[in-house]
Amino acid sequence: MKLYHSARSSAAYRVRIALAYKGLAWESRMLNMQTLQHAGPAYRSVNPAALVPSLDIDGQVLTQSLAIIEYLEETHPQPPLLPEDPFERVYVRAVSQLVACEIHPLNNVRALDFVRKSYGQGEDGIRAWYWHWIADGFSKLESLLQREKRHGRYCLGDRISMADCCLVPQLANARRYACDLAPYPTLVRIDEACREHPAFIEASPEQQKGEFWKADEN
Repeated sequence: MKLYHSARSSAAYRVRIALAYKGLAWESRMLNMQTLQHAGPAYRSVNPAALVPSLDIDGQVLTQSLAIIEYLEETHPQPPLLPEDPFERVYVRAVSQLVACEIHPLNNVRALDFVRKSYGQGEDGIRAWYWHWIADGFSKLESLLQREKRHGRYCLGDRISMADCCLVPQLANARRYACDLAPYPTLVRIDEACREHPAFIEASPEQQKGEFWKADEN
């Protein structure tokens, strides 16, 4: 398996966690997002949407982080990232999608660049935008966990799930932007517990080393 990714992409970070948790080996194809390598024709030939991550399995390219994680769950079910109980399963998916579909799209690089260029916002304006949507999303997520009362050490009791794969990268982004996390004690506690696990350590941005991908390497 070849993973096209960048160190700080939260979507790619989710998939790296899942791969590490399931003990799956993969080859790194690191993209230089600062030079817009992901937007160039070489990578578009891999993923026409020019997004990361992409997971190449013997020439079959998978895209979209949650779809990739669900594929890994279906093909490598142990250890599981989705529970068997259907209500627990929909809860894990709901937490995952709240992060991946509600919080992340408003604060990804494309959204921030649009706000910066289209509305003439400097870094203070970008930070205010980021803080607003993190607060909006994290307050909803904190309330969901408190209402469902399914969390324990992790988002679902004491079992790591796809929800944790999504939560930890989003907390990492929030810390990079110096967001106030004090109002979300449940999220912070779960994040701290996750980051003690070897899979989360292995998948962290700080552990991603090596040279950037060259198109002729494939």
